[in-house]
Amino acid sequence: MRKLSLLLVGAALGAGSATVATQTSLLSSTSAIAASADTYRQLSLFGDVFEKIRTDYVEKPEESKLVESAINGMLTSLDPHSSYMDAKSFRDMQVQTRGEFGGLGIEVTMEDGLVKVVTPIDETPASRAGVLANDVITQIDGENVQGLSLNQAVDKMRGPVNSSVILKIQRKEAKDPIEVKLTRETIKVRPVRARVEGDIGVLRVTQFNEQTYEGLRAGIEKVTADIGADKVKGFVIDLRNNPGGLLDQAIMVSDAFLDRGEIVSTRSRNPEDTQRFSAKTGDLTKGKPLVVLVNGGSASASEIVAGALQDHKRATVMGTRSFGKGSVQTIIPLAGNGAVRLTTARYYTPSGTSIQAKGITPDMEVLQDIPDDLKGKDETKGEAGLRGHLQNGGEKEERGGSSAYVPPDPTKDKQLIAAYEFLRGERKGAANTTTTNTATAPN
Repeated sequence: MRKLSLLLVGAALGAGSATVATQTSLLSSTSAIAASADTYRQLSLFGDVFEKIRTDYVEKPEESKLVESAINGMLTSLDPHSSYMDAKSFRDMQVQTRGEFGGLGIEVTMEDGLVKVVTPIDETPASRAGVLANDVITQIDGENVQGLSLNQAVDKMRGPVNSSVILKIQRKEAKDPIEVKLTRETIKVRPVRARVEGDIGVLRVTQFNEQTYEGLRAGIEKVTADIGADKVKGFVIDLRNNPGGLLDQAIMVSDAFLDRGEIVSTRSRNPEDTQRFSAKTGDLTKGKPLVVLVNGGSASASEIVAGALQDHKRATVMGTRSFGKGSVQTIIPLAGNGAVRLTTARYYTPSGTSIQAKGITPDMEVLQDIPDDLKGKDETKGEAGLRGHLQNGGEKEERGGSSAYVPPDPTKDKQLIAAYEFLRGERKGAANTTTTNTATAPN
């Protein structure tokens, strides 16, 4: 198996927010595959078209940009998560995965040629300005977004700290566009926020970057100390609207609650490249009951954690069906200092289930009360709704997304309240006693 870094890209790329881990490697396969004569003819055709554009286009084109665009077009035609990153984009991703970067704090995706907000990051300029999930950004500093690539739009939202940017936002069913002026900040993402709710520890995991596991470990220790180890009823692991991140962090977070058994397997085109990742001894919570919260914005690495704990019956999963991104991206550095993000494998939960375009189905579905002004705008399309997504058993077996709405007021958060009731034994099927962790890989 070639030593490449694996990235589980979630539903979005960040406006100043993304995740990656890299290692130096060559863009080559473990085994050479000879190109057919027809392939060489097609490459010759590409050369002819390139030369024609270079010599006859009405204005002198930038040849390097032509090549980059061709490469990116080739990659994006494969699936929604493969793409080309130029040197700047690659450097930005390397910085962002460390958990500190400059920007507005908006996680976005491209939909029908427009930039759509997946979620604003907590405690950032975007969040404070009232930017909401599913908002569509139509203009950046007066320039129309339509026609720009996602990377180009993200780049325009980045800039020096303390500089300003004006976004024009179209909110569904709103008559007029909303204009907001945001001041760029250094975004310090805390991937884990821990708090005490009576006798329950709440661990809100917002993304999987290089600090996630350490943040989780510290959060568990703090909550346990604050409540008292013998008084903790259990833990809520809140993965709602977490778009994913690094594979190794998803494995480590899952391992934090398991003593043994498979966590996840990745299966690529070549069977010999299959990898299985298993838990090591040591449950940081000492077997305390767990509830994992997911919704339509929980993707990728979030789904690995939810799937592993659900299959091992280590946690009860609550909320609504997750996004359904079951593929693994490899970041392949290139000689010119750019990189290719290439989908190289599917991942499978311990029971051997692929959640690609299907998502994680909660053990207990809990629906939120959606405000009238947000009804119809809270649903995500999910992986199955992305153009060109990897198929999984045919369209009839695929399932779309679900609600991604989380009330800003915790007292109105029905999913969070249900988790509390379950852990305290006040809800049907509750597990309010400490259990022995006997996780094993299901047959």
